[in-house]
Amino acid sequence: MICGAAVALTALALASPAAAATPTAPVYDEEGRLVETPFAPSTEKPRLTEQQATRLLLARADVAGWLERYPPGATTDASFHPKTRRWTVRAWSGAAGQVVEGTVEDGSGRVLEAWTGPQVAWKMARGSEGAFGGKVLNEPVVWLALCLVFLVGLADLRRPFSLRNLDLLALLSFSVSLWFFNRGQIFSSVSLAYPPLLYLLGRTAWIGFRRRGEAPAPFWPAWLLLSATVFLVGFRIGLNVQASHSVIDVGYAGVIGGDRILDGQAPYGHMPVRGTRPACGAADASGDVRERIQTNGRCESANERGDTYGPVTYLAYVPGVALFGWSGRWDSLPAAHATSIAADALVLIGLALVGLRFGGFNLAAMLAFAWAAYPFTAYALNANTNDALMPAALVWGFWLSTSVWARGAFTALAGWAKFGALLVVPLWATYRGVSVRGLVRFALAFLAATVAAFAVLLLEPSLREAVSTFWERTIDFQLARDSPFSLWGWGQYHARGIPDLGGVQVVVQAAVLVLAVAVAFVPARKGPLELAALTAAVLIAFQLALTHWFYLYLPWLLPFAVLALLLPRSLSRHAA
Repeated sequence: MICGAAVALTALALASPAAAATPTAPVYDEEGRLVETPFAPSTEKPRLTEQQATRLLLARADVAGWLERYPPGATTDASFHPKTRRWTVRAWSGAAGQVVEGTVEDGSGRVLEAWTGPQVAWKMARGSEGAFGGKVLNEPVVWLALCLVFLVGLADLRRPFSLRNLDLLALLSFSVSLWFFNRGQIFSSVSLAYPPLLYLLGRTAWIGFRRRGEAPAPFWPAWLLLSATVFLVGFRIGLNVQASHSVIDVGYAGVIGGDRILDGQAPYGHMPVRGTRPACGAADASGDVRERIQTNGRCESANERGDTYGPVTYLAYVPGVALFGWSGRWDSLPAAHATSIAADALVLIGLALVGLRFGGFNLAAMLAFAWAAYPFTAYALNANTNDALMPAALVWGFWLSTSVWARGAFTALAGWAKFGALLVVPLWATYRGVSVRGLVRFALAFLAATVAAFAVLLLEPSLREAVSTFWERTIDFQLARDSPFSLWGWGQYHARGIPDLGGVQVVVQAAVLVLAVAVAFVPARKGPLELAALTAAVLIAFQLALTHWFYLYLPWLLPFAVLALLLPRSLSRHAA
């Protein structure tokens, strides 16, 4: 399986040519035959006027209904694109800013696109199956098949109405929210993500604080689950390699960061930008040119805010970039594929090792199967994100949890990949009791891993400026970030009937901090079961408080939610 993945990745690297620019002169082959002609934009005048195109868009029921939420007298603008023979129409409403954008076909007068609310500024809110995770995975048949495999493989079929089966259904119920997201119904999709998060928070907290009793025995034999896992891993890797177009911006940012480190620069403040840089590539359908000549003299695709993650994230991409290189363009990015596959494999292998240590071969097979079968881990893998890096570090730290040195080092690596993992530091530092010697060792290991991660800042001429740039590009940006993908970001639309819950979010964030500290002391004695369950509870609570939440974050919590369900109860502090 490993050899097959390596061959597939190598083939991917060899089959990723950069897109050719539109020719401006005739192109001939070696024998002088014409093979391509230059594009010549039409000089025909538009059939519609600016006012007519605007009226056609604003007359749509959904656009008119959205504009009714704002004071009358919206400002409009329409521009004609000769190349595509289409109009782009926009509308603004006072302090709310742009509230409508659409496309009208000049020849027929048809409204081809109409975006309102969050869909105006956020293209990912417009609804497009396959934009994340690829079209094959988002096919209802494929997605529901994975859900069924996950449920049947882990369910307690002896007791159909058990809490364990309800827990598994809660993990899968994010699919309902995703269905609305893929159709651009953001207010529905966001609302439907919170009930399962709240349920899982309550269940994992209950297991961590109170749960007694025995976990049910596995229903299926270990060899069957292991065989299914091998098949699922092969399917996921094959899907990843084939969907070479599905590297989203976070994966692209990781490749850029790895490239910058190899070039002797810190990633922060050195992302490729547009700004006033000279264009060097072809324009897309909207006339935008992403490729610009950067300060290093290279033509690169811009990703202005790609440096918002911790240094461990970019360091993780260094091996992939060193092996596969980077063309400078947002192309198939084999280095991103390789890194995502490797991180995904690290989580799966780590869970298998955890199972072997705490429950034997049967538990190892169940935990590895859970990661491979859960559709949202495949969703993150096929989008080629960095979201498996944090759970990979925590799972390996859990495997070595009896070592305070390992707990300190791995929580640092997890936290400097995704900052939310820093919330589990109090819990992991006090696991197996509170002692001065233990806390000192934990702090030393955490500090050593932190220094190793932040050594990338030493690549800059001035360490002080590098630290300042890191803070501004990461922590400062994340704290001020706005987003429609949570309940907390809806106040930005200033629209009647849409709540502004910014004040409630502050209360929730304070409660998350209280929980993160409280689990360090309550319960006073913890076993592996409590550590897993309370780690899941803290990570879920963090996601509940986020301004920008997305389905790609579900792999953060899955390993520890599943551990809380499947670990033998003999590993609890209540064991005799």
